[in-house]
Amino acid sequence: MTNNAVVFDAAKPLDFVAIGRLCIDLNANEINRPMEETVTFTKYVGGSPANITIGMSRLGLKTAFIGKVADDQMGRFITGYLNKEGIDSSSVTVDRTGAVTGLAFTEIKSPTDCSILMYRDNVADLKLEAGEVREALIADAKMLLISGTALAKSPSREAVFQALDYAKQHGAVIAFDLDYRPYTWTSDEETAVYYNLAAEKCDIIIGTREEFDMMERLGNNPERDDHVTAAKWFRHSAGIVIIKHGKDGSIAYTKDGASHRARSFPAKVVKTFGAGDSYAAGFLYGLMQGWDISASMEFGSAAACIVISSHSCSDAMPKAPEVHDYIERCLRGEITI
Repeated sequence: MTNNAVVFDAAKPLDFVAIGRLCIDLNANEINRPMEETVTFTKYVGGSPANITIGMSRLGLKTAFIGKVADDQMGRFITGYLNKEGIDSSSVTVDRTGAVTGLAFTEIKSPTDCSILMYRDNVADLKLEAGEVREALIADAKMLLISGTALAKSPSREAVFQALDYAKQHGAVIAFDLDYRPYTWTSDEETAVYYNLAAEKCDIIIGTREEFDMMERLGNNPERDDHVTAAKWFRHSAGIVIIKHGKDGSIAYTKDGASHRARSFPAKVVKTFGAGDSYAAGFLYGLMQGWDISASMEFGSAAACIVISSHSCSDAMPKAPEVHDYIERCLRGEITI
């Protein structure tokens, strides 16, 4: 399959495998109030690569996950959820060192004022070891997705680079969701080093302007010029670089020098988090269907609108007919802000 910028090996039996963070999202039930006054939360599976994988599975792709969970009820909740969603969890191992499951409490003060309180001390997902990454699984996959959070600590960091090496050997398309979370890193410079080393190996890089700024601490782009940012990665492996500008939308740059935008859609926003994960799932799905860049971006945008209109992230990931229907209803003027 091809869409000019990246080529997927149609002969491979597994569509998509991701590696990295598996955690629990605890989303505030009492919305439009601060967390100090919030009493009840609803539990969901979380973590950007997990959410993207769930999104891909909901869209009908054959998916797998590589990660590590705690040896506790939360860890079993996560693996049970992956199994229920049809995701191959045979490479999700169980930590035996007493590590815990990461928790993300979400605060929904208003549709535009949301925050996340993270508990990431001694978490199981950062204990994944390089020896636990199965070469055969990656060899079978058309695409590998890595996520920046997994680069923050050893041994998870080395496990990601092991996965990247296998993907390179076996011709998988590599996507990098930058997913920068400052609280797991010791310095900006450490962050920039490992992000850059990983990004050099990736075919598709997706991140916010601020995330690329962080990566360019060791570079030279004082004007924060998107073209300069994208051009750097086209000198390495990248075929597509997507730079997100919040409410101003996303721009996709391709190695042929073109830039692509797609129309955005209205949404009745409940909360802002989850938008990036659903966008990534929708966009990557579109690429894997052989759609052009703009159509893939449009599909990702519509998927994100559906998720931010819902209370959850993982549970709200839409199926393909829902996304097509959302686009059609927006075009007919049935959905407005």
